Amino acid sequence: MTDDNSPQRDAQDAGDRLLASHPSEDPFAAAFKATRMPMLITDPRQQDNPIIFCNRAFETLTGYGMDELIGRNCRLLQGPQTDRAAVQRLRDAVAAERDVALDILNYRKDGTTFWNALFVSPVRDISGEVIYFFASQLDFTNIKSKEVELAQARMSAEEEVARRTRDLSEALNAKTMLVHEVDHRVKNNLLTIASIVKLQARMSENDVVKRTLFSVLNRVEALSTVQRKLFKNSDLGRFDVADFAKDLIEDLVGALKRDDIRVTTDLSPVLVPSVKASPLALIVNELVLDAVRRGLSDGGGEIHLQVKRTNGHFVIRVTDTTDPVPVNPDEEAFGRLMLETCAKQLRADVERSVEGHRTDVLVTMLVEDMKGVDA
Repeated sequence: MTDDNSPQRDAQDAGDRLLASHPSEDPFAAAFKATRMPMLITDPRQQDNPIIFCNRAFETLTGYGMDELIGRNCRLLQGPQTDRAAVQRLRDAVAAERDVALDILNYRKDGTTFWNALFVSPVRDISGEVIYFFASQLDFTNIKSKEVELAQARMSAEEEVARRTRDLSEALNAKTMLVHEVDHRVKNNLLTIASIVKLQARMSENDVVKRTLFSVLNRVEALSTVQRKLFKNSDLGRFDVADFAKDLIEDLVGALKRDDIRVTTDLSPVLVPSVKASPLALIVNELVLDAVRRGLSDGGGEIHLQVKRTNGHFVIRVTDTTDPVPVNPDEEAFGRLMLETCAKQLRADVERSVEGHRTDVLVTMLVEDMKGVDA
């Protein structure tokens, strides 16, 4: 060898000495050479810590021959895409003479890459001085490729989920805006109808016509209240019957402007599907109107309104105590028909009992028939 090959010759000599200290029958030497795991040994006492020995598996992994590896630093396996941070970790561990395990992208002789699970450990003599570094490698490119594929698949799936979520959100927002717009228009139309009916009632000189128109007006206003509450509710799909009932009885009794009417309530939140809001509102309206017609508007009295859940049933109950007055039979018959029609629509039972001046009307529905009612 020439002087230019002096580092390689020194590395080769060091390797020869190492092998000489481990004869062929030595289990360590035999295992080192025969194992399928790529392994190498470097000599930190020589300049640039060169490779002094490697096994056949390392040659196969890297594509380099023994004569191309001996005397070279392991950095010959690094390339453009090798992580600089990983390289620095390796350098720091060697400089500090400590073990290190890391994953690093290396390059074969032909330029192809492989992912290397690298473990480097110092070898010390009896005095504690580091005389060698032992390194083992494991090619886990296939595993890394699977990880990359999985990561890409996960990213693609997340992007698709995000896209669909965005599309659904936009569709929901558009639907919500449409529903609000429809509710708003319905409410405005009902208010317009109410204004027309009210104007006609005020202009009429016929008491029967006037009473009939005001009766229609009352029901239109009840439906208008339903739409107003649905429009204001952030949850368009549900309607709180108790909240509506509270406002309705306060409005109806308040409009009478009588101090001799005592109102009590027993109300618990009961949420029902919005599609059932109108018939339920009309039921509450008819029950309260019936009490008003039979005497509350003339002689005062007491009225109690109950809306609650009990024993698997949804209950609406109106109880009034008043001195009875004559009721227009047509108005009474129409009110009963409205009540029965709405109850039939909801599959509700109506029970009426009268004891003296006290009238009690109970409307009961099974919760299971009110799909969407809160449990």
